Amino acid sequence: MDSLFLKTLNNEKSNRPPFWFMRQAGRYLPEYRALREKADGFMNLCLNSKLACEVTLQPISRFNPDAAILFSDILVVPYGLGVGVDFVEGKGPILDAVNDKSDLARLNYQVHKTRIESTYDTVQLCREKLSADKVLIGFAGSPWTVATYMVEGGSSKNYVKVKSWAYKDKASFSALIEIIVDATIQHLIAQIESGAEVIKLFDSWAGVLSPKEFKEWVILPTKEICEQLKSKYPSVKIIGFPRGAGPNYIDFVNKTSIDAVAIDTNVCPFWAANTFGKEVIIQGNLDPVSLIAGGDAMLRETSSIIKAMGSRPHIFNLGHGVLPETPPENVERLAAYIYSIDEG
Repeated sequence: MDSLFLKTLNNEKSNRPPFWFMRQAGRYLPEYRALREKADGFMNLCLNSKLACEVTLQPISRFNPDAAILFSDILVVPYGLGVGVDFVEGKGPILDAVNDKSDLARLNYQVHKTRIESTYDTVQLCREKLSADKVLIGFAGSPWTVATYMVEGGSSKNYVKVKSWAYKDKASFSALIEIIVDATIQHLIAQIESGAEVIKLFDSWAGVLSPKEFKEWVILPTKEICEQLKSKYPSVKIIGFPRGAGPNYIDFVNKTSIDAVAIDTNVCPFWAANTFGKEVIIQGNLDPVSLIAGGDAMLRETSSIIKAMGSRPHIFNLGHGVLPETPPENVERLAAYIYSIDEG
C-alpha cells in the first residue's frame, strides 16, 4: 500500500497533509552535531555511508515525519565531475572555479563519479532501515544553481561571474549546463536504483534570473531532467523548488513536467492554490523563522497555510530549510500539531 506521502503525490486528498522539513537533518539537532565531530569535514560526512544514513534517519526518530531526505549536498555533482570542493567553517563551500569554456574539458563525470558512489550506498542503507510507510527522497541541485557555485567558486552575493558568462558566451555556458544536466541525471538515476522513491530538485538561486534567462537556465534544464527520469522510471515523482521565482513559478509549473512544486516563504499559499493546475501538488511553505519563534503564532501560520490549500492535496513543509538556531522542541510541537489534524 502506498504511503500517505505517495498517495498525496498521486493527487489523493487526506485528513492531514503529509509533512517533512527541508534541512530536517542538520545543525539544530544535538545528535547531528555529535556525529559531525566524528567526520573529518562536511564532505566526508556526506560521503560516509554509515554516518550519512544515521544523519538522514535522525529526524525520523525524533519527529516522525512522512519522509526522509537523503543527507548529502548539491555540490556532490561538481565533485563527481572532478571539481575540487571544500567546506570551510564560517565561510561555506569553496570550489576550484570553472572560469570559462577552456575549463570545460576537465569536467568528466565518467572519470570522477567514483568519488561520490558511496552516496548510493547511503540511499540503499536508508531504504533498508526505513519503515514501508516512510518515503525516501533523493535529490540534486538544479543545473543553474550548481553552475553558480562552480563558476563563482562558492557562494555569491551578486552572481556577476556566472551571469556574465551566460550573457557573453551563451554557447559555451549552455555546454556547461548540459554537462551538469547529464551528470545530474546519472546521479539521480543511481539514487532511484538504490531505493529513492521521490526526487527533489533544488534551484536555490533561480530567483536571481530575469524571466528570459529563467526560461533558458531553469525551465529548460529542469524539463530535460524530468523527461529523462520519467522515460526510464515513470512512477517516480519529482518535486521542483525554484526558490525566489516569483511570477516565474507559473511557467515553471506549466512547462517542466514536475509532479509537485515547493513554494518558498515569499509565495502566498492562497495565490498558489488558486493559480497552479490541480494536477500539480503544492509543497510548503512555513517561514523557517516562524519555526524558531514557535508558540501559538507558529501554529496559527501553519493552520493558515493548510486551510489555504482547500480541497487540493498538499505536502506541508517550510519555505526554505530549518535554520541552525531552531529549537528542536518547536519542531516537535509542529509535528504533533500536524498529526493532531488527523485525529480531529
